[in-house]
Amino acid sequence: MDRARDVLKQIFGYDNFRPLQDEVISTLIGGGDVLTIMPTGGGKSLCYQIPSLVRSGTGIVVSPLIALMQDQVDALTELGVKASFLNSSQTRDEQRAVEAALLDGTLDLLYISPERLTTNRMMELLASADLALFAIDEAHCVSQWGHDFRPEYRRLSQLSEYFPHVPRIGLTATADERTREEIVTELRLNSAEQFIASFDRPNLCYTIQEGGAPREALWQFISDSHPTDSGIVYCLSRRKVEDVAEWLSAKGRVALPYHAGLDAETRRQAQARFLREDGIIMVATVAFGMGIDKPDVRFVAHLNLPKSIESYYQETGRAGRDGLPANTWMAYGLNDVITYQQWIENSEAGAAQKQVERQKLDALLGLCEHSECRRQSLLTYFNEPYDKKCGNCDNCLSPPETMDGLELAQKALSTVYRTGQRFGVAYMVKILRGAVDDRIVSNGHDQVSTFGIGKSLDGKGWRSVFRQLIARGFLIADPEQHGGLRLSESCRPLLKGETPFHLRLLKRSKSSRGKGAKSAGSKSLNHVLAVDNDLWEALIALRVELATKQNVPPYVICHNRTLEELVLNRPQSLDALEDISGLATRKIARYGEAFLKVIAAHPADPVLQNKLTDTVNQSLRLYLSGMDAGAIADERGITISTVYDHFAEAIEAGVLDISALPELDAASISEITGIFEELNIYETGRLKPGYDALEGRYNYGILKCVLADRLISA
Repeated sequence: MDRARDVLKQIFGYDNFRPLQDEVISTLIGGGDVLTIMPTGGGKSLCYQIPSLVRSGTGIVVSPLIALMQDQVDALTELGVKASFLNSSQTRDEQRAVEAALLDGTLDLLYISPERLTTNRMMELLASADLALFAIDEAHCVSQWGHDFRPEYRRLSQLSEYFPHVPRIGLTATADERTREEIVTELRLNSAEQFIASFDRPNLCYTIQEGGAPREALWQFISDSHPTDSGIVYCLSRRKVEDVAEWLSAKGRVALPYHAGLDAETRRQAQARFLREDGIIMVATVAFGMGIDKPDVRFVAHLNLPKSIESYYQETGRAGRDGLPANTWMAYGLNDVITYQQWIENSEAGAAQKQVERQKLDALLGLCEHSECRRQSLLTYFNEPYDKKCGNCDNCLSPPETMDGLELAQKALSTVYRTGQRFGVAYMVKILRGAVDDRIVSNGHDQVSTFGIGKSLDGKGWRSVFRQLIARGFLIADPEQHGGLRLSESCRPLLKGETPFHLRLLKRSKSSRGKGAKSAGSKSLNHVLAVDNDLWEALIALRVELATKQNVPPYVICHNRTLEELVLNRPQSLDALEDISGLATRKIARYGEAFLKVIAAHPADPVLQNKLTDTVNQSLRLYLSGMDAGAIADERGITISTVYDHFAEAIEAGVLDISALPELDAASISEITGIFEELNIYETGRLKPGYDALEGRYNYGILKCVLADRLISA
């Protein structure tokens, strides 16, 4: 593993492996097979890239999307890795050149689609090459129970027959137990070691909103939390994708549509802009996203339900790949539920497959209607225990109101029964609300006993009741009746009052602002504060300039986290750049002087040019960014007295003037000074007598500031 650690540092610029990476890499280097499940942003790529560089031969990477191979190869080439791809975008001469490099042994990594890999010609070519390993990315595509089933993946099983001594690794971010079992069976990874990382993405804040006006709620979310950020908005239909992209563009954002109905060149250009430009919003169907490496996607929004929890997890996982705070937001309604139920029933899938899809939809609805911690529910689905509240989802940050909904549920179910179990939700709501129209009168439903008994609840509230009854399986939306509702067997105890029904109330439409929900624009990363804005913006501009010259996306030059470290640490030499995460030897050689020049042109505030501890300077940075002591304490999770302790150290060091602290006005300083002189505290240094004499109105930190000011003035 010493060679692997050298590669990690010298080529990729990282000092330490992430959890499980070292075990996966060690197994592959040793020639063993692996199945690894790691969340998006968890470092899956390094698990096969480093062994490919350490082992003899070329690493063959199976990638499902041709459009993304170029970006992955560009990123590796920028690091000095000899990588290429084979796909239909190349001329025949270009393909021959790549094939020759493969046979000559001059390639470290080769990306290829599963369709091309399993052709007879390609298998013969590989048989003549020295191969380091096979990496099968997005391995869940092999499973018919998965959310991205691709039949061509199943042909990859022949790799174990043709190349029994070449180690193989299957990788995916999303696979429940059943999907994992099928991956093992179909790819013949029976003897593979399995490494399953935590599914938790603590930097993501999960918000799910039920009810109406989803577009307006989306705009409030984007304008409040992500006014300048890159993000993805998922829609169910191509038409809706184009409508929403046009609508967001009219609002002043750069929003691009992406769906399978657009021609290949339009999709390519949209994807290229999204990867290379800041602030782009991609409005897309699920045709977009798999394998997207853009690390600084700050939000993923859904204007419709995804197909399953796996789809939801995979799609939301495209936010915050850099580990910095990011948001996931979803609005859903009853129409989504009915649409998916109709698709399932009308599909040509067999009975078993339909049942699986129903169960997955039910699980997703359960997540949506859940009134407790979202993260807890999400991780439980993947069989990962999580017995605490995350504090970073809408339910934790703004707990939903619940009520005893038994009577409302009984009224709703009774209305469905008394109207013949053949009408939809809108019709049921009208009857419960006592609305009179020709259809209701002609059907005689203005005479049923439940007509008008629900006037105490508005239409929005009743739609929520019906949605939750459907979500919990008490009502079934019958596709043969165009969404008409019918009772399920499980509703009998509810009708009889034998089981409770706790109703989740509709919440006010507002943003949940958690650890992952801060406005994540170019000035809002965790440690990039107002005091450092000039340097941050200059480094962003430099990265764009360097990326343009190299014709690569900006994140290929370096990630935001690397720029953040440059801002915080302000290295002054090429040697010091080696301590910055993400800057490897090659990048320091190519770009180090440019980074140092920009840093030198933006010196730190004089207050921060000191020899005080990091924790003191962290408080000072927040102070210089406009926060008072209370806000600093909240931001850092420390006491306000500790903040004043830090101020006192800065005052004693001569870098901060006590008069600059707005909380300490002249009258307060005069009062404290008078007590200190009266009790001879300037001589003894004992603060408790002064604290008692002032009746505890000033904390010890403030008293230390006044004492430090006298000491430095003496």
